Amino acid sequence: MLHATDPADPVALESLDAAPARPRDDEREALLRRHAETPYADALDRYISRDPVQLMVPGHGGTDRGLSTRLADFLGERTLQLDVPMLIDDVDLGEHSPLDRALELAAEAWGARRTWFLTNGASQANRTAALAARGLGEHIVSQRSAHSSFSDGVLAAGLIPSFVFPSVDETHGMAHGVSPAALDAALARAEREGRPASAVYVISPSYFGSVSDVRGLSEVAHAHGAPLIVDGAWGPHFGFHPELPESPARLGADLVVSSTHKLAGSLTQSAMLHLGHGPFADRLEPLIERAFTMTASTSTSAILRASLDIARHALMTGEAQIGRSLAGARRFRQMLRDDPRFSIVSDRFDRFDDIVHTDLLRVPIDVSANGVSGHWLRQRLIDVDGIHFEMSTATSLVAVIGAGKTPDCELVHRAMTRAVDSEAAAVEREAHAAAGSFPALPAPGALRMPPRDGFFAQTEVVPAAEAVGRVSADTLAAYPPGIPNLIPGEEITAETVAFLQAVAASPTGYVRGAVDASVHRFRVTRTA
Repeated sequence: MLHATDPADPVALESLDAAPARPRDDEREALLRRHAETPYADALDRYISRDPVQLMVPGHGGTDRGLSTRLADFLGERTLQLDVPMLIDDVDLGEHSPLDRALELAAEAWGARRTWFLTNGASQANRTAALAARGLGEHIVSQRSAHSSFSDGVLAAGLIPSFVFPSVDETHGMAHGVSPAALDAALARAEREGRPASAVYVISPSYFGSVSDVRGLSEVAHAHGAPLIVDGAWGPHFGFHPELPESPARLGADLVVSSTHKLAGSLTQSAMLHLGHGPFADRLEPLIERAFTMTASTSTSAILRASLDIARHALMTGEAQIGRSLAGARRFRQMLRDDPRFSIVSDRFDRFDDIVHTDLLRVPIDVSANGVSGHWLRQRLIDVDGIHFEMSTATSLVAVIGAGKTPDCELVHRAMTRAVDSEAAAVEREAHAAAGSFPALPAPGALRMPPRDGFFAQTEVVPAAEAVGRVSADTLAAYPPGIPNLIPGEEITAETVAFLQAVAASPTGYVRGAVDASVHRFRVTRTA
């Protein structure tokens, strides 16, 4: 079968993965019975039903109002009652607690050997994975477009990265994934240079819905003696409908970062980390457990944990609702194709050899035919219509449709057409034409010292012009999409300076880690 392709698409990306075997009817019935429960969330319900007197943290005490009156009015008293601390009997304490049961169900749902619930987002998962990878060795081959939170983990763990570069759509400024051939070449190069990788880190899916060949990447990594870490932050819904790509844990990934809140329905800041069943599981599991204790809060939010338990239940029992979301996304894509003012970027994903699937719930829209920037159009839709797209580039908008959700895409399309036909758009066209093209994504400068050494070196702040040729002490990442353009220890190039300043000047962009918002100054290592 074809995964995650639209029959109406001019391009149908054929799956390299065999379709997962559908369980027999009796097996599926038993599976759905198991996943009908929400053990952790139910345990919280039982706890608050006893109306406990809380002479403990948190300070709002589940209420009795007082100083918490405004908070109770704002969130609802039940929310405060559910906001309980850790280490409660029959919630998360005791042998085979409701939390343990919820984690077991989550691991089964995503095809993992073991799952951890996270309450500091996929950023926590990335940092945890980096710390665990250091337990296998100091060298890692990482996809260059890794999220800045993984770069933070590299610094904290003292990893020394070498890079495999993603394919880049220069027209739209989009970084996609890496192919198995590109990864094989990068790993072989690292071996020739005397720094064989102890782990591999890749991203799939991309911010724009492109999906890499995870099975092929895992086979390449394993052939070189390294586990495969997949940042699947944008694919927490994968594996829960036959028209979606498969869960990476079922395709040979050894660790999978899953930002459950992004498309799978849990609350913001909740995420999961999945350990696969591969050949490195026995070595990785204690490393992950130890790293998890370093990155997790000792006051973990019960409400965020409960939202993860409930999201798992909803995905496992909600195939029909997810199907309606996919059908709505197809209709949205088709109405945009039928409108000469817009087109679908993923219709041309076949140009890239690393892309083997498309996530239909991410709709990347080319708006360049209108002569306006994607940044302008995104802000216009926010200001005038209250419609918020996930992100924009100079030429595109990206819509994200949550699994099980069916937004009014006809309304969105009408608002888009009004915006690009408006008088304000005519003014923007003139300004956009005068501004010239947006800089291309820059190639990174040379890594002149280990990132950790660059981070902890003595530093000084210099003007941008003087920073060119110097060594960065900071991680700088343009948002969106949050990909590091500079890491500590790396040489600053003129191209990188121009790109970061252009992003900072755009209406919806900013640069994380910059000394100042306009990126006119850089923190660099001191020279002797």
